[in-house]
Amino acid sequence: MLVSILHRVTGDGMAIVGTVLFVWWLAALAGGKESYDAFLGVFTLADGRLNPLGYLFGIGLTLAFFQHLASGVRHLVLDTGAGYELGANKRMAQMTFFFSIIATAAYWALLLAGK
Repeated sequence: MLVSILHRVTGDGMAIVGTVLFVWWLAALAGGKESYDAFLGVFTLADGRLNPLGYLFGIGLTLAFFQHLASGVRHLVLDTGAGYELGANKRMAQMTFFFSIIATAAYWALLLAGK
């Protein structure tokens, strides 16, 4: 039940937060250099690295994406009629959490190692 609720929460969260950030970014881009620098200043330090707020939003949206993806795949498997046994269903639900955490950590490790 928790995985199903998180699937909805992560989908809504990505849609709302992602849309607000995207529209803000577009407005800052259209507003000129000062506006865009102000937008970047909220999420980055002077040297271009992310500040804590930038990491919070970046890692949070990445974790939400991978959790939503894993849960969606789980629901796809359930739609085929497989995985309704109590043990299998519980394992699949737990695997969505493990996958999202590991995938997020791997993504950010690769992202930060490339700098």
